[in-house]
Amino acid sequence: MTAADLAVELEVSLATARRDLEALSAAGIPVYPQPGRGGGWSLVGGARTDLSGLSATEAQSLFLLVGPAAAGSAEARAALRKLVRALPPTFRADAEAAAGATVVDPARWGERERHRPGVVDLLRTAVVRGRQVRLRYRDGTEERLVDPWGLVDKDDTWYLLAGTERGRRTFRVDRITSAELTERPAPRPDDFALAEAWRQVVGEVERLRSRTWATVLVDTRFVPVLRDQFGRHCETGEEVGERTRVRLGAPTPLDIARHLAGWGALIEVVEPPSVREELARIGAELTARYAGSGR
Repeated sequence: MTAADLAVELEVSLATARRDLEALSAAGIPVYPQPGRGGGWSLVGGARTDLSGLSATEAQSLFLLVGPAAAGSAEARAALRKLVRALPPTFRADAEAAAGATVVDPARWGERERHRPGVVDLLRTAVVRGRQVRLRYRDGTEERLVDPWGLVDKDDTWYLLAGTERGRRTFRVDRITSAELTERPAPRPDDFALAEAWRQVVGEVERLRSRTWATVLVDTRFVPVLRDQFGRHCETGEEVGERTRVRLGAPTPLDIARHLAGWGALIEVVEPPSVREELARIGAELTARYAGSGR
């Protein structure tokens, strides 16, 4: 292209276009001028830019993210090595260091590490290729033909969002007993957004998980423990002396009572009566089973 053509394309003056082209050439970018009729500025044949547009901090952020994810996949590690080679030389050392700076351990203390279900790879392929999947679920129902729209990894538990004859459904992947990829196209709604669809699923599940609410009084120093135990279903209220009023949610009164029974007298349930009754029943069962057993 001529400098004049580039000036029009980039909406700058001819002098600016010429100055920038000369600066690029002086900086080692393989562009050079060809004088004479039909001449202009050219890129050396076969030349390619680096993985450009990435700043040093952006490259580090990328490798901090993908480094731990690549640990369990030979293909991902190979892709990571290719990405490193595509970076400008000055970025490579920091990028490689960032890739190995973090290890992800998905198991909580006292838990065994959970492994990703093997069917996840097949479902990913189905989502990417837009192909229907024939699957059987652990509930004993007959085979279903579904349109896979997206996968979600929630705390190392995988879920499939898919279209069915009855509309969108969510399948827990570790409950899928068999899956077969078909060649049938799986249409995906134009307005479907996986992140938004998952937010709706989470909202509905959390609503079902908090159908019963109990108000309790607990020493303020123990409130963080309750938050860890009940998560988003723990709402802190006013302080009453050295204690705090807290609302706790769960599917049923029994679920709340089971969580609180181990606290003994450290927690006082103010309401509802159904939770107090369940605690009394559990206490009576324990007393009947263990009272006097140490004599």
